[in-house]
Amino acid sequence: MEEIDIIDDNGAVLFQVSKDEAHKKGLLHKTVIAQVFDSEKRWLLVRQAKHKQDPGKLVSPVGGHLRTKEDGLDALFREAYEELAFREFVHKYIGHVVHNRKVGETRENHFFVAYEIYSNTKPVLNHESTDFRYFTEEELIKELTTHPDIFGESFHVLAKTFYSHLFDKTL
Repeated sequence: MEEIDIIDDNGAVLFQVSKDEAHKKGLLHKTVIAQVFDSEKRWLLVRQAKHKQDPGKLVSPVGGHLRTKEDGLDALFREAYEELAFREFVHKYIGHVVHNRKVGETRENHFFVAYEIYSNTKPVLNHESTDFRYFTEEELIKELTTHPDIFGESFHVLAKTFYSHLFDKTL
């Protein structure tokens, strides 16, 4: 069973529990999330598999829980390899945001540790995603305007927090 750190609002570790218990009780814990861009500044998004939180929706391609005593950067590299088979890439920390939502019978109370990844490596997806697509910024703005429901909730949180200009152009 995967153990994770439960944190306070400032990110300080309080204690450890299983991921299942954290979700059952709605305890705040860290997850890494990353938006990938290629050299043409296109946005890489993946479609989540049916068993994931946002089934069939497009989301940022890297995301996962930090393990007990794992830092955000180690989690970023682990998750990028697990989810996209990216071994080497340029990255930048962009900030954090809390996202608390109910998913089925669980309460995901995530402290997103957010990064950007810059890579031209072709993604090799694992079982968590069914396909991927690159978007130019103009294409992404158009889809956010005309079909916002094709994107997962976590992508909306990331985009509105760190890329609000996308939504300014949709008005």
